[in-house]
Amino acid sequence: MAGLPSHTMMDFGPHHLHHPRHLSFQHPHPDIQLSPWDIGILKSTLLPSFTLYSGLSVATFTAAQATDRVELKDWLWPSGQVLNAWWSAIGRPMYENGSSLQTAWSRLSWTEKLLLGGVTLWGVRLFARIASRSLGRGQDDPRYAGLKKEPGFWRKAFMKMFIPEAAVLSFISLPFTVPFGMAASTVSLDACTAKCIRAFGVGLFSAGFGLEAIADYQLEVHRREREDLCRHGVWSLVRHPNYLGDTLVHVSFAVLNMADRFSPVVLLGPLANYLFLRYVGGDKQTEDSQEERYKVEDAQKYKQLQDSRQQQNSFWPSTQVLCQPWALVVAGCGLFGIVAEEILRKACDMH
Repeated sequence: MAGLPSHTMMDFGPHHLHHPRHLSFQHPHPDIQLSPWDIGILKSTLLPSFTLYSGLSVATFTAAQATDRVELKDWLWPSGQVLNAWWSAIGRPMYENGSSLQTAWSRLSWTEKLLLGGVTLWGVRLFARIASRSLGRGQDDPRYAGLKKEPGFWRKAFMKMFIPEAAVLSFISLPFTVPFGMAASTVSLDACTAKCIRAFGVGLFSAGFGLEAIADYQLEVHRREREDLCRHGVWSLVRHPNYLGDTLVHVSFAVLNMADRFSPVVLLGPLANYLFLRYVGGDKQTEDSQEERYKVEDAQKYKQLQDSRQQQNSFWPSTQVLCQPWALVVAGCGLFGIVAEEILRKACDMH
């Protein structure tokens, strides 16, 4: 990666130990001067985010209604977040300041590049997963089949499903929209503390990303080979390890903010993501759909679902499973991410 200009905050490598103990955070785009506590920071993030997601929701709803596939809104969930992150970090300064792509990228601190890269990696993988399942299935997700039987479903779907999710996404995106519009951080950290926080964020992202990817892979293999519910591998830890992994990933985005430009408002991002996955469109919606379908169509799966509810937690693992081999594999993913990031950073510093 190209070296950062002198006016931009550099990363916390050994060659910066002669700097003052407490770090001063300076915005990489000097034309934008917003205080972390200024209401303007919400105006510059939430409103543009909602505008973007609403516009994309209109297009997605049109396509979903034409094809009778509600699940197209699930395609928008990861892809919209990636687009928003790149617009906030790169597109906006290029548009407003006339910066080139290289200049906009070089003005980002190392932690900001990690944040943007993490959102991109997570979003691209999840989008590919959702799209491939959708195309392979050839019909709408079973979770939405019952909903579409309601009278006038499509007449009400845009305001009941698509626009509310656009609003939720606007809050979820705060950890990767707010820092690119801030003039200063609300915290002052010494280099060692900031480096430790960044490493923790990277480890949390790697563990969550690994858990989500492993869960999706194991579920796909299981469905090709067997007819019952998947309860092995990371699926033995909790009933919905993919949603847990997703939650850890979004918490990591807020943690990475703490190592650079931090405002408390970014904490609303992982909170909104958790509440949505836990109580609206994640494990609750999945299990409600499974309960309804299995009770009528598959007595074996219905009994397995009831048994698993008695034996496993839905979202957060119990202390009894933390020493199981698959829990250690997830922890190993986090450690691997920390080591890989350190090697990558040193390689980039050499250039």
